[in-house]
Amino acid sequence: MRCQSHAPFQFARWTEQYGPVFSFKQGHRIFVVIGRHQAAMDIMEKEGANLADRPRSIAVHETLSGGLGVLLEGSGERFRRLRRVLHAGLQPKVAETYEPIQTRHGKNLVLDILNDPKNHQGHAMRYSASLVMSFTYGKITPTSYTDREIVAINKALARFGQAMKPGAYLVDTYPILRFVPGYLSQLKAWHKEELALCNRHFDTVRMQMCEGTARPSFARFMLEHQKQYQLEDQELGYLAGVIFGAASDTTASAITMMMMAAATHTDAQTRVQEELDNIVGRTRLPTFDDQEMLPQVTAFMLESLRWRPVTLGGFPHRAIKDIVWNNYLIPAGATVIGNHWAIANDPEVFPEPHRFNPQRWIDDAGRVRSDLRFFTFGFGRRVCPGQHVANRSVFITTALILWAFRLSENPAAEIDTLAFSDAATIHAAPFEPCFAKRIDENVVRELCALGK
Repeated sequence: MRCQSHAPFQFARWTEQYGPVFSFKQGHRIFVVIGRHQAAMDIMEKEGANLADRPRSIAVHETLSGGLGVLLEGSGERFRRLRRVLHAGLQPKVAETYEPIQTRHGKNLVLDILNDPKNHQGHAMRYSASLVMSFTYGKITPTSYTDREIVAINKALARFGQAMKPGAYLVDTYPILRFVPGYLSQLKAWHKEELALCNRHFDTVRMQMCEGTARPSFARFMLEHQKQYQLEDQELGYLAGVIFGAASDTTASAITMMMMAAATHTDAQTRVQEELDNIVGRTRLPTFDDQEMLPQVTAFMLESLRWRPVTLGGFPHRAIKDIVWNNYLIPAGATVIGNHWAIANDPEVFPEPHRFNPQRWIDDAGRVRSDLRFFTFGFGRRVCPGQHVANRSVFITTALILWAFRLSENPAAEIDTLAFSDAATIHAAPFEPCFAKRIDENVVRELCALGK
């Protein structure tokens, strides 16, 4: 379906009509929507401590996630415990250690596209699933996106995304509905399935540790430091599952949007490929060591994330005290939404916002700008702890794919760049770019096979 029916697009239209901050009521709840970059900086970032809470989520957090998730957890002691272990396992220095795994799976992605270009979206999903399986559970064999366990996890992700849609469950507006017999039974059944799935993967790592065969992984890290981070037994498996689900879903979407941008903006793609040819050449693959010398690749990646944010509306925050901004009062208890789509299209910060223009991220000296940012990974103290791993994945796949292929739009199958799923994390509707080989196929296959 075309995305103009999404709530974030309606909020963006209201931003145009009412200004950078507006509010509305649903039942007894007050919603405040932030739709411009400076307002997001002033409110979502500077007031981050006062917006670290989440509104109560009976349907998704308490029922579907059984109160075990971290995304919608309130800003109490449990949230701080979970954030500490997530930060320890995903901080920049640790994220660097995943680069060899990301490179290996990135090579597989290039080979997948070479072998079956029409299924490029499925290949992006396989890349993400394989990578996240590797660093979450220590699984080293390439994972097929059709693996039974992967299919089950993605089914759970789809359920979560649909349940997160505004208005999907009236119980969050009228909590008394939770007492209606059978009203939440489907969500409870889904939670049992999801918990059993997460525990199966985690128990495998636990067994491998007993046998002395466990590879380094986030699951192993949590087991080794369970007492240090005060993790309860029931939290361990679910937290690892949350990492797998969130990381694989968003990364696959970001890679797909990057390919869509390349196919529909060939001039911008050409500039990236000229840089790759000058810095990397055509006899070796780009690597993470090249990143500082590849500002055009980074700029292309950053513009892709702005142009089509993987979460259009972001996730709701809750004000724990009154916040005053430019004579606006955001009352304590209000639900505050940083609308990614409207912020990404703020013309004061991103001139001609609907135009895909990676050069907006490049300064006069040809370096990536340090004074410009987009809130791809959320705001304040609720920013995604996996951002450092995710950025590395999108960088290396962008570099490898645009080094190996020139993407273009098929004249017989025009790409609708505003067609994607209506869910918390968006996925592009199927599209068919043309993949022309830039490098001799035998060279690509030989280079991608090295070091694997």
